Amino acid sequence: MNAYTIPPQTHIGHVHLKVADLERAIQFYCETLGFTLMQRMGSSAAFISAGGYHHHIGLNTWESAGGPPPPPGCTGLYHIAILYPTRTDLANALKRLVQAEIPLEGAADHGVSEALYLRDPDGNGVELYRDLPAEEWPRTPEGELHMYTRALDLRALLQEAS
Repeated sequence: MNAYTIPPQTHIGHVHLKVADLERAIQFYCETLGFTLMQRMGSSAAFISAGGYHHHIGLNTWESAGGPPPPPGCTGLYHIAILYPTRTDLANALKRLVQAEIPLEGAADHGVSEALYLRDPDGNGVELYRDLPAEEWPRTPEGELHMYTRALDLRALLQEAS
């Protein structure tokens, strides 16, 4: 086992996605999911964020303009995960997806989180989720974390949308 432990304050800073159509990607991430466009680099790249950060997601067509989605069964990004601060915020995200007629690939209660799974217009996996408070996380009798995958009640979640 490696003796080095990454500092606990470490976070994933941003993700940068190759997209086929920059305008389509901006529409999905900004208009549907609600991110803010922070900067554009002409017609080849854009940087978007939540809360005024310089960027949480970079979108570019530098190597992918007009390209197809990645094929199933190959290595690469499985999904990006976007953490919402509250269950109501996750419910509002689900409401926007329903209104935009964007299909879900799945919805799960993992014990530690509640998650919605979908694809962006370029076929990249996207997880929208919220964490439960750590004191509510399921544990084994020995105190080890015990995550699972159960169906998430989407009707109940939608009822919490504002």
